[in-house]
Amino acid sequence: MASKYDGLARIIIQNVGGKDNIQSITHCVTRLRFSLKDESKANTDILKETDGIVTVIQSGGQYMVVIGNHVPQVFDAVISVGHLESKSALAGGNEIESTGKQNPFNAFISIITSVFTPFLGVLCACGILKGVLALLTAIGVMSAAGGTYNFLYSLGDAAFYFLPPILGMTAAKKFKLPEMEGLLIGLAMVYPYLTGGDYDISNLFGIPVSMPPSGNYTSSVIPVILAVAFAAWFENKCVKKIVPDTIKLFGVPLITLFVTFVLTIFIIGPVASAIANVLALFFNTLNALSPILMGAVVGFFWQILVMFGLHWSLVPIALSNLSTSGEDIILVAMLGTTFAQTGAVLGIWLKTKDKKIKSLAPAAFVSGLAGVTEPAIYGLTLPKKAPFFRTCVIAGVAGAVLCTMGVKAYQMAGMGVFAYPAYVNTSTNDTRGMIISIVVTLACVVAGFLSELIFYKDDAPAKKEVKVEGSAQGETLVAPIKGELKQLSDIADAAFSSGAMGKGIAIAPSEGKVYAPADGTITAFFATGHAIGITTDKGAEIIIHVGMDTVKLEGKGFEPKVKQGDQVKKGDLLLEFDIDYITSEGYSVDTPVIITNTPKYDDVIPTDAASAAVGDTLITLL
Repeated sequence: MASKYDGLARIIIQNVGGKDNIQSITHCVTRLRFSLKDESKANTDILKETDGIVTVIQSGGQYMVVIGNHVPQVFDAVISVGHLESKSALAGGNEIESTGKQNPFNAFISIITSVFTPFLGVLCACGILKGVLALLTAIGVMSAAGGTYNFLYSLGDAAFYFLPPILGMTAAKKFKLPEMEGLLIGLAMVYPYLTGGDYDISNLFGIPVSMPPSGNYTSSVIPVILAVAFAAWFENKCVKKIVPDTIKLFGVPLITLFVTFVLTIFIIGPVASAIANVLALFFNTLNALSPILMGAVVGFFWQILVMFGLHWSLVPIALSNLSTSGEDIILVAMLGTTFAQTGAVLGIWLKTKDKKIKSLAPAAFVSGLAGVTEPAIYGLTLPKKAPFFRTCVIAGVAGAVLCTMGVKAYQMAGMGVFAYPAYVNTSTNDTRGMIISIVVTLACVVAGFLSELIFYKDDAPAKKEVKVEGSAQGETLVAPIKGELKQLSDIADAAFSSGAMGKGIAIAPSEGKVYAPADGTITAFFATGHAIGITTDKGAEIIIHVGMDTVKLEGKGFEPKVKQGDQVKKGDLLLEFDIDYITSEGYSVDTPVIITNTPKYDDVIPTDAASAAVGDTLITLL
């Protein structure tokens, strides 16, 4: 079924270098996250200027196209239009990774992102439920000893208690280990024998065992990720090579799971727990030495980390703090960030006269209240720079105030306003932290609002100059196809009719042949044969797209006569296509002829004729 985002999806696929350049794709709350074979093939500037795209970020080995709140629909459209089901990390078991060499930190960020993204929404939902239960208990509406509380708490706490099995599955996808093996490693780590009681877990094979400080691995993060990473390496590099084919079905998982679990108990688990404890100790020590410094540093830099997706590096630390000590300060220190952004958006919204900014502001404001700041950052505050850094300062002050006043997070909750229940102390039913957090975040909204109301300058947006070699040369392009002529606005596909890809004209073919409209080079020829890219000798960049959605025909009905890289002369035959077959399959053969580097020219003037024969004047470039 067609989607209103199909046009945008085509633009994205084309400008990340085409379907063949996509190694894998997934998405998070606001971003499409691509792993590209060659990022140099991506047209980043074009994507940034496309309506419906907030910005593009290249970080941590990923190529991220920031969309906003409707990213799931755009993701579905990209998968559907591009037939990328096999490359979807959400549906096909692929992972987002960089084919290039990554430094250790970027590799770590890539791992954490891939492992947490698939169930982040569920984790937040469970956190909100736990927070609401804590609030209802604190104000006396519900008893923690009652059946209703226990049943609902079981649902809310399940994602945290059984975090190792969940992470085991998602990590298995990342490291290319069978998911059931990753799940079983996680399950073994939280098996009742290992979580306390009268069971003897002091030794394994008579060798003393060191359990983590919490006494078990429930709610732990780093140990299971490292265990699955080892299991994947061990199985793929060693076990599969030595186990005979006749017993591989059970022999491979038997050896992999046994060796991995034993090493996890003796080495991986204790070492990983020690790493997590050191990281947690750093932030706790910093907070003990100076809550003001702790809150200010995390608060100020949080949204800068969010810009590059690096905030994921702190998520395992926060979860580790919650699982070991029952409280966390990182989630406290960053709380003011989203509210400072939200207030700034409100101020910009009321003060700006720029129509595009006004259209972006409402959605950015609402999503900011819900804790999703990317639309605000990339659409409004960061392009102007000063508003962004003003909100960083406000968030830093808020973090310092919250940490100084001793506010703690007691569970992983939602973002934005949905985070408040996380600051209710469940052991004492104390709501003081939640009340303080509400007051401080409201102050952040007001401060952000006033700062932009006072300082925001609504400069007239300068026209973006496109730098080209030499001066723009006028050129006349001839009709590449015989047929009736149409305005682009009459084309069903929004990507063409909106002019998002450039100015031009459309042809309803009466003959299934495409000829070169000028002397030039074939710079792109889709494998499906339905679209041709030509750069003329004078610099015009042209796309001839035969039909609507014809990529779905997968090359059937198309017979290319040239290939990418060929030099062609005006009038050379480029492609033959079967009009009857294409229309019989239910596809339109309307063919847009687009000048994709339209900004290079003072004007792009299509002919006003009703029809054209091959060789007739079609478009004049001035």
